[in-house]
Amino acid sequence: MQRRDFITFIVGVAATHVFPAAVRAQVSKKRPLIAVLSGVTLEDNLPLRVFMGGLRELGYVEGQNIDVVYRFAEGRLDRFSILADELIQLKPDLIVAFVTPAAVAAKSLTQTIPIVCPLLAKPIEFGLIASMSRPGGNVTGLMFRIDDLAGKQLELAAQLVPGLVRVGLIVNVAASDVIIDRQEAESAASRLGIKLIAAEVRAPNELEGAFQALSSEHVQAVVVLVDAMLFQERKRIAALAAIARLPTVYGFRDHVDAGGLISYGVNLPENFRNTAIYVVKILNGAKPGDLPVEFPNKLELVINLKAAKGLGLDIPAALLARADEVIE
Repeated sequence: MQRRDFITFIVGVAATHVFPAAVRAQVSKKRPLIAVLSGVTLEDNLPLRVFMGGLRELGYVEGQNIDVVYRFAEGRLDRFSILADELIQLKPDLIVAFVTPAAVAAKSLTQTIPIVCPLLAKPIEFGLIASMSRPGGNVTGLMFRIDDLAGKQLELAAQLVPGLVRVGLIVNVAASDVIIDRQEAESAASRLGIKLIAAEVRAPNELEGAFQALSSEHVQAVVVLVDAMLFQERKRIAALAAIARLPTVYGFRDHVDAGGLISYGVNLPENFRNTAIYVVKILNGAKPGDLPVEFPNKLELVINLKAAKGLGLDIPAALLARADEVIE
């Protein structure tokens, strides 16, 4: 989807759909019940709006022919088990777990309710599926990463900063799937001859200290690993990176839209829009175990020239030529 078309789509969704203030909706026994378990807050939850818009495009409207109940972890991944249990007690027809840790929490509590995840990472390793082509069990969805994505983001940092030898890594160690990305980043750093310095955080109030620590270590760039809490705090992180004058690489373009410098990863809205297709198939009788896990069609590179200017950074012409979008 082109950016202009996507913005038009979102404006339409925002104009026609209002999310309930309460996290537990009034539901009808006659309509299918969809449970949504999100890692971030209701406010500024663009993925949720895209997902609900996708359902509307397929003819499913909340309060008319489906009901939806919501739970929001607000960046605290330790809450997923409690919230998943609350949703399962409502006996939904299926659960949409927005991130892999949410899917892991839900599957640990139910082997029968279908679970669809828009952002799967290493689902076989986490015991969510048996195989990509035939998941088996009750979980399916879409991948949001490829192998060594963190390494490719590190390579981007090396292209941004000539003579790069020290890179900071912002890691939310409270996330259950962070180990894989961290290992990939460490492997890539070793291959590239770069010293990787990790700044571990567990809560938003630790982010300022993390950037201060990386600055004191004289890192030349930063990579922010993909994580629900770090995604929710994207505006704060972009501001802290600007204050520290550190070129920073992200996994989602939403960080760049929030003022960050550069991102490389999947098209997040496309994953959530396609999740609606999985949900509708299951509502129409398909079994999640028979629905193959979908791989991202492409990874997108997005660059913010305003952020680059603020850092006094000249983006290499080769990177600009490769970019899917350059924000002026």
